Amino acid sequence: MRTKILIYSTAIALFTTLAANAQSTRYAVTDLGTLQGGTFSQPLYLTDNGLVVGSAALPDGSQNAILWFNGHMADVGAPGLGGPNSIAFGTNKWAQIVGEAETSKADPNGEDFCGFRTHLTCLPFQWQSGKMTHLPTLGGHNGYANEINGSGQAVGYAENNTKDSACPAPQALEFKPVTWQNGQAHQLPTFPGDPEGIALGINDNGQAVGASGDCAAFNPNTLVDLQPVHALLWEEGKMINLGNLGGSAANNMAFAINNEGLAVGSSDLAGDTTFHAFLWSQSTGMQDLGTLPGDFASSANGLNDRGEVVGVSLDSSFNPRAFLWRSGTMTDLNTLIPAGSPLYLLTGCSINHSRVIIGLAIDTSTGQPHAYMATPGGAADGVESNPPRVVVSDAARRLVQRQMRFKRP
Repeated sequence: MRTKILIYSTAIALFTTLAANAQSTRYAVTDLGTLQGGTFSQPLYLTDNGLVVGSAALPDGSQNAILWFNGHMADVGAPGLGGPNSIAFGTNKWAQIVGEAETSKADPNGEDFCGFRTHLTCLPFQWQSGKMTHLPTLGGHNGYANEINGSGQAVGYAENNTKDSACPAPQALEFKPVTWQNGQAHQLPTFPGDPEGIALGINDNGQAVGASGDCAAFNPNTLVDLQPVHALLWEEGKMINLGNLGGSAANNMAFAINNEGLAVGSSDLAGDTTFHAFLWSQSTGMQDLGTLPGDFASSANGLNDRGEVVGVSLDSSFNPRAFLWRSGTMTDLNTLIPAGSPLYLLTGCSINHSRVIIGLAIDTSTGQPHAYMATPGGAADGVESNPPRVVVSDAARRLVQRQMRFKRP
């Protein structure tokens, strides 16, 4: 009996030590850089084998889809689909990259679907082995692909050819959540009564997440022409409503799902005066992850298969700071990196199984937004327990908003 107690006590002590070590992980930070002559870059997705995708500015101010790997940056947006702008939103370990790309054709309805204020047609794309090809819509002119899993199944949303009179100009056509498999588009169901919807994340089991609701004026927080009423999960073509955090079902979106079926996103609280990051599971439902101390709102953008969550916490003026949520505790990522770092971490976008994190940072010497990668293994000393808050520019704040669903300029 005493032996069993000793074994049990030892196991508890070991678990406590491992948990404490995991919670106190320090990070080394790498600036992923910008294209030559460009002023900013933004990373959006990270795979377990270290591929990073996003976008970077060109000298003329346009954006191209970018792939980072082992310290190298590749411009996968040139020549694109003929237009000036593209963004890579997701990739799998095979470097099958998906996103949105403008064409050279003006949208027939004057829409600005890609959000670059060019009013050019915007198409979902898949890039592989140096070639970008467009994915089909549902009969309309525009769409985008957001993530792709290891089986090559992509998700996003696309227009059909039905006009929605409730859509404020310039948006004219309905848009629906979509999966693409083998080059074919398949529409996903929205919540009953919701005319529009978007799919934002997919795991290797084919489970997808997103939101549905009403066509609305362009939302500066979600960056889509959607009032996201219901956060949704799709499994084998069936729709599951994930609920909300007490708000009046006016701002609920699920952004990512891991291979264990855990989903993250943001949802309004009761009174609809703010929104918080959430973690959802089949067994517990939607859990409020809160904010960093003193902050007003938060959003969870990504998670790994360990259930570790990254995102952004915001003060009442929407100044952001990146967070890592683990084992019930939300930590400011800036407290886990070396003191005096030239980068202040604004968002956590994606985290992989090795606990590597990517996101958007500010170069404090220039004020320019840069992509960063934070890798476990930084020095345990020399960190700041309470680093000074950085007030960001309007331009940087807009970049953060692009990553809070969803990623359009």
